[in-house]
Amino acid sequence: MERLDKVLSNLGYGTRKEIKALIKSGEVEVDGKVVKDNGLKVKAEECIIKVFGEEINYRKYIYIMMNKPDGVVSATFDNYDETVIDLLEYEDSVFKPFPVGRLDKDTEGLLLITNDGELNHRLTSPKWHVDKVYYAEINKIVDEEDIKAFENGIVLDDGYNCLPAKLEIINADKNGSEVYVTVQEGKFHQVKRMFEAVDKEVVYLKRVKMGNLTLDENLELGQYRELSDEELLCLKDVHETK
Repeated sequence: MERLDKVLSNLGYGTRKEIKALIKSGEVEVDGKVVKDNGLKVKAEECIIKVFGEEINYRKYIYIMMNKPDGVVSATFDNYDETVIDLLEYEDSVFKPFPVGRLDKDTEGLLLITNDGELNHRLTSPKWHVDKVYYAEINKIVDEEDIKAFENGIVLDDGYNCLPAKLEIINADKNGSEVYVTVQEGKFHQVKRMFEAVDKEVVYLKRVKMGNLTLDENLELGQYRELSDEELLCLKDVHETK
């Protein structure tokens, strides 16, 4: 049960003061009855709530898949740069969602944004070992020695020993390489630093998969959509079956 004014506040109908005035004016109905008590406790997902005669679509949680563009930071607020939350429409940002984990500012691709704190914890906690798959373009030839080095666990410049990672070569020649990298961690600039450790440079990086969730190829950079019920179920299966 939640207070009626809190439910409406979560949906962006105004400040607590504005919503109190809205309810007092008789513009809100619950199950067919006009209510004027802003502190009324309701089961928002079971009640029929109308504002100005229109039924609201109440959800406690929102789950968004974004194709994050280069130059945007994975944060809820930043003093200098545009954030992924800045890219959301008002009706989505009112849920006060936050990015799950992070993508570096210059990395593109799959980013999950939600206000479900439990799911966020499960997907980012090291103990669950959630796979994160990246497509990367490298400035040099990537070979079998690199694959073995990643399998054995790369040691970063600060001495950190990465967990074993999977490196798949899409193609490689003297002009550079295209690869897929699968990691289960999210250290700062990790994929780039892993390649630096084998004397190579990442020139382009894009996350394409997280757990069982795959980036929708129809999403242009900066675009987003809500997860389907099937995608959400698959995503939750990641931590329920580990």
